[in-house]
Amino acid sequence: MSKKIVIDIETIGVDYDSMDDISKEYIIKFAETEDEIKAAKEGLGLSPLTGEIVAIGMLNPDSNKGVVYYQSPGVEQETLEENGIEYTADTEAGILRKFWDTVKYYNQVITFNGRGFDAPFLMLRSAVHSIKPTKELMPNRYSTSHCDLIDVLTFYGAVRRKFSLHMWCKAFGIKSPKEDGVTGYEVPELFKEKEFLTIAKYCVGDLYATRELFEYWDRYVRFNPNS
Repeated sequence: MSKKIVIDIETIGVDYDSMDDISKEYIIKFAETEDEIKAAKEGLGLSPLTGEIVAIGMLNPDSNKGVVYYQSPGVEQETLEENGIEYTADTEAGILRKFWDTVKYYNQVITFNGRGFDAPFLMLRSAVHSIKPTKELMPNRYSTSHCDLIDVLTFYGAVRRKFSLHMWCKAFGIKSPKEDGVTGYEVPELFKEKEFLTIAKYCVGDLYATRELFEYWDRYVRFNPNS
């Protein structure tokens, strides 16, 4: 039986003012208005060169058990288990090492936009810390070892509008994690406020939604002549 794991990450950007002058100039190079400059600075968490991972969530869709490895700088956190999810705090390097130690035991990785965001971010932030991957997260696009739901739901680009996880959940009657009052845009501010466990629990909401979306796709969209 194939062992599956659902993966999701949360990221934040570095402080723009802490960057060197050449980097700062590059970040706002093409921004012409104050709004564009603000957007460029707020988008630093979208690249592994200007951002870092603050939470890595992993959920086994068959057992519905999982773990969130998350950063908690300056705040000592005991390992917590709640509703089958374990919450473990560490540094960014520490949560990445824990991730690679865990993911190697699974045959199939399931993500939403994982090929476009999560997987490259995990691999490149690991490289920053000189941590070698234990599993290929970016195989051939059509490989079943990484099921990116954006790819399969848009039939590998045949459907041009990709839409967000929230939009796909609403279309199929799945509870969206965005309905609980927290969105990814709030993660940087929550991190500043040291609401580290709040971020970790928000990540779990994305895991559950991704699992349900995968199961819905597998049941109603994926063609299986034997079913």
